[in-house]
Amino acid sequence: MTGRTERHVLHLLSDSTGETVSAAAGAVISQFDGLELTRRVHVFTRTRRDVDAALQKISDEPGLVVYTLLDESLAARLRDGCEQLGVPMVALLKPFFDAMSEQFGVTRGRRRPGKQHDVNGGYFDRVAAIDYAMAHDDGATPERLRKADVILVGVSRTSKTPTCLYLAVRGIMAANVPLVPGRSMPPALEEAIAAGIPAVGLIASPSRLVQIRGQRLEVIGASPHMRGADYADPERVREEVAQARLTFDRLGLPVIDVTRRSIEETAAAIMAVLREKEGEEPAL
Repeated sequence: MTGRTERHVLHLLSDSTGETVSAAAGAVISQFDGLELTRRVHVFTRTRRDVDAALQKISDEPGLVVYTLLDESLAARLRDGCEQLGVPMVALLKPFFDAMSEQFGVTRGRRRPGKQHDVNGGYFDRVAAIDYAMAHDDGATPERLRKADVILVGVSRTSKTPTCLYLAVRGIMAANVPLVPGRSMPPALEEAIAAGIPAVGLIASPSRLVQIRGQRLEVIGASPHMRGADYADPERVREEVAQARLTFDRLGLPVIDVTRRSIEETAAAIMAVLREKEGEEPAL
């Protein structure tokens, strides 16, 4: 007799893009090890027909239903349908809405799906930040570093570029400056730091950098001869990391070790540094 893993289905319904319910589901699912789960995402569920179509799919593949429907008539139709099918359901945002109303004595405004994605000043700030991050990748156009909200400094493969882009999506203009052996830092970096632009040093363990760089060389099709070149040589990498630490110390930069951090965790640490700096007394 062979054991079979039970297949679970999770239905996620949204009246917008599904980002909110998908992100929440991802956070919850990550806490369950070994869970065999199939996700079915139903987006832009904004009419009775949309709800009925989703219910048909739920009937075909019964499973937990999690939804973010702001239109109460549609939510009620979904709940009735789920009760008839005998499947459990979760109104993801309702407890939050109810708590806000009760605690602060306010009522919700017009229930418009996707309102958080409106094109407003924040949207254009994010677009500008993404454009800035792309234009200032790997030390490009160093003369514009003074326009940055933060500058990330580090040796190759310390996740500077993806972290800059992650910060940009949150409206933070982040530039990055690589520390390259045998190459002096651009004078603009020290000038920007002297002008008060926050800068953060990113570091990783030499062993981790050797591993990542070796993988990078394989991806780009480096020859066996190149694979043993200085870029991924353990001794050279250890020297790079040591020199980077000396540089960070000389410049007085806060340092974040990204060895065991995800991009999100690194970005959160950087934002904490920025918040702390904003709380400082202005320089005279």
